[in-house]
Amino acid sequence: MEKRVYLDNAATTYVSGEVLNEMLPCFNALYGNSSSLHSFGREAQNIVDRARDRVAKAINAEKSNEIYFTGSGSEANNWAIKGLARANRSKGNHIIVSSIEHDSILESCKELEKEGFEVTYLSVDETGLVSLAELLHYIKPETILISVMSVNNEVGTIQNIKAFAKTAHENGIIFHTDAVQAIGALKMDVQDMEIDAMTMSAHKIYGPKGVGALYLKNGIRIDSLINGGNQERGRRGGTTNVPGIAGFGKAIEIAVRDLSVNQQKLKAIRQYFLDKVEEQIPYVHLNGHPHQKIQGTVNLSFELIEGESILMLLDLEGIAVSTGSACTSGSLEPSHVLKAMGISNELAQGSIRFSFGKSTTKSDIDYVVEKLANVVEKLRAISPLTKAGRGKKGE
Repeated sequence: MEKRVYLDNAATTYVSGEVLNEMLPCFNALYGNSSSLHSFGREAQNIVDRARDRVAKAINAEKSNEIYFTGSGSEANNWAIKGLARANRSKGNHIIVSSIEHDSILESCKELEKEGFEVTYLSVDETGLVSLAELLHYIKPETILISVMSVNNEVGTIQNIKAFAKTAHENGIIFHTDAVQAIGALKMDVQDMEIDAMTMSAHKIYGPKGVGALYLKNGIRIDSLINGGNQERGRRGGTTNVPGIAGFGKAIEIAVRDLSVNQQKLKAIRQYFLDKVEEQIPYVHLNGHPHQKIQGTVNLSFELIEGESILMLLDLEGIAVSTGSACTSGSLEPSHVLKAMGISNELAQGSIRFSFGKSTTKSDIDYVVEKLANVVEKLRAISPLTKAGRGKKGE
């Protein structure tokens, strides 16, 4: 193995040095339980309070008590969808979400359907955009909650969140967005964008795993997530993860501080990667919106071959990427996101997500594209579709 290149930053990132330094004292020097009344506990609580202030400031929340820490972004999504729906059921039982949401949203909706809630799943166009007109069409008096993700985790398409939130409020509906992929890539201002509830996660922005957050505008009703403790204003019981929360606070502060510089760098890396791929590999399709997108994520479909095979062969070369298809019960299922975008099963199963980080270099890209071109050529040479006459130049 010549070198190792990590291009799966949309899945998780490393913990940055600044964040780690913020966390380390919480493991052995400032190790008190933040719920305890003695000085050790107060020290820990001060750390949590500081982190809550940092998260609130990063997203321009009106008050820091609108930030609730959770164990992950998926947990926050589950809490938002189920907690908001159940707490507001007296007003109606209809929920609207997009068809390309993270599974933590979609599976939560399935649970609610078992409880008698009605869920409408909005379609998307070929670029992954949700239509405002379609959203308006499905709103009815019983609609109590709308949830549309800010940035899609597979293709990077950015949704028109401010317009959706405004539409929700004009109809007296609560609006939630999953912003896990948006934090650090976009300016997220919950007051300006009129967002009622927003999901975040630390490990996508060079923070630790095992900690997420839910922004919940004061006055919005939500059921408690975990009973049996007074933590998080009595809504999520359980011993507070002080080191993780400290890391989250620092990570989001850095993400906002360095947003412009990081995005400029990622834009250059993205274009360099796409130019190299275009030069060296034919029959490749770029998935997602061509302009309304984040810079760090590129989803490509490779004709005639299967994404899992590309992933495994790249892994042997020390390259980490992710696939748009998942192996379930021994059979390949195409990505629900790409399927919703109208991409054929064949192309969807040949898709790979490349997600760049702030440490990705042009040298990394050169290595990846060189190995990728070899892998694609090798797989196409043995593909039954190629042997059937598909994929020849001029066809």
